[in-house]
Amino acid sequence: MSGISYSTLVTQIRNYTEVDANVFTTDVLESFILNAQQRIMMDLPMDSDRFVDQGTMATDVNNVRVPAGALFIRGIEVFNATNSTEQGTWLEKRDQTFLSEFVGRLTGPEGSTTSGADVTGKPKYYAMFGGATGLSDTTSGGIYIAPTPDANYIYRIYFNKMPDTLEASNQTNYISLNFPQGLLYACLVEAYGFLKGPTDMLTLYEQKYKTELQKFAAMQIGRRRRDDYTDGTIRIPIESPPQ
Repeated sequence: MSGISYSTLVTQIRNYTEVDANVFTTDVLESFILNAQQRIMMDLPMDSDRFVDQGTMATDVNNVRVPAGALFIRGIEVFNATNSTEQGTWLEKRDQTFLSEFVGRLTGPEGSTTSGADVTGKPKYYAMFGGATGLSDTTSGGIYIAPTPDANYIYRIYFNKMPDTLEASNQTNYISLNFPQGLLYACLVEAYGFLKGPTDMLTLYEQKYKTELQKFAAMQIGRRRRDDYTDGTIRIPIESPPQ
């Protein structure tokens, strides 16, 4: 099966289930398709959803905004205040409580510790706070950094982004073009769940979805993230008959 469009998928769902448009209305089918895409996206982060966002930290401000539509952060790289072509420094991810303790204690004279003081310098750690999964940059959640920047450091955020969803106004996307079988089976699981049976069909398409997901995952997080030069050619041992 090659890639499919939204319209073709709608027709296939109705044909497989033998349910017409009186029951499977456009709104109902769009719900199936959205839920199926959400499931696939959560089950398997794809290379197509990887993005990079660059910005500049504000001096004496201990947070930066999460990029629009970000699902999760894969890494943050920090450069000096004037040049992003140099070798960057990768921040270490910690819990927010760790960062709060780090910036709230500053070594004073003769090794004493003063509470409430802020530690400034080039950032070394980061932590997530708030939701920050909207379609636009948001102040309701973001990335907490420490030490608090003492200059306008350039940063790059590597993250996975919410993909464009398949719908009537967007007939194809990466999932529909590259994982059509899995998308169809995930939609059929939603459909038979909506119909409340038959159970054997629900079980059948759930298993078919999981089988297709394993094959797609082998490509997305297997073959696409290795090469023969650095990782060696994959070899499958074949048992020889005894001599």
